[in-house]
Amino acid sequence: MATIYTHQSQNIRRTFALFGVFLVFIIGVGFIFSQVYGDPGILYLAVGVSIIANIFSYYSSDTIALAISGARPVERKDYPQLYNIVENLAITAGLPMPRLYVTSEMQINAFATGRNPQHAAVAVTEGALQKLNKTELEGVLAHELSHIGNRDILVSTVAVVLAGTISIAADFFLRSLWFGGGRRRDSEEGGNSGVFLLIGIAISILAPLGAMLLQLAISRRRESLADATGVLLTRYPEGLASALEKIASDHTPMAHASSATAHLWIDTPFKEGAKIAWYQKLFLTHPPVSERIAALRGMAK
Repeated sequence: MATIYTHQSQNIRRTFALFGVFLVFIIGVGFIFSQVYGDPGILYLAVGVSIIANIFSYYSSDTIALAISGARPVERKDYPQLYNIVENLAITAGLPMPRLYVTSEMQINAFATGRNPQHAAVAVTEGALQKLNKTELEGVLAHELSHIGNRDILVSTVAVVLAGTISIAADFFLRSLWFGGGRRRDSEEGGNSGVFLLIGIAISILAPLGAMLLQLAISRRRESLADATGVLLTRYPEGLASALEKIASDHTPMAHASSATAHLWIDTPFKEGAKIAWYQKLFLTHPPVSERIAALRGMAK
């Protein structure tokens, strides 16, 4: 079944490219800080922070995502049907059995996380277990296992930590301006730091938006790919299509919904039920469900 996963190397490269972009960004922000405040120690601190954040996000981002979502680990005796479905799909996909988690949320949803197939986890809501029939649940779980097989769980989970760190760094820079450090430095050195100050302000405003758009673009691509790959596991597109119909019509709020982890779920945890304009699609964490269903049913023809 390894031939199913045609985008593994691409997703691995994308993950390390994300690490590289983050490293350059934080070091760049540190350089600007050091110029504005006249303190080279800030640059050294930025280098250390970027390296530590990359290591931390690689090894612990899945733990953070599961904790934010309020997921608890379960075993076969707790949810035998869930365990059996995932076990059978994992065997079919040629993947190790992932750790299983369940959240108390009654919204129909699920996500996969982890740095590789050997350290992967699948989380499912109570709503999915109660509201989906076996075929629909199998379609959803095949979708999540496809994320693991496609090796896109790392890049999406790491994005939670890295995008958050970028936003914090940008916010810190803007707040630091209130202390007047940039103005003092500017008056001392004849305005040279003013250029860096303006660059820093521009980056601080635009960087969180850029990080968010990158996060959303990664999510939309991975969801479409996982839909198609999941169908190759079940050989039954209608199972996932029917599940997505139920997901689209389910407007149950999610208590642990977070913008940091929204892109991980099979569909956005923020349920609004309104029609979506074309420009709003730029800021969606997922492709529109109607488009995903149409693509799945087109595969069955």
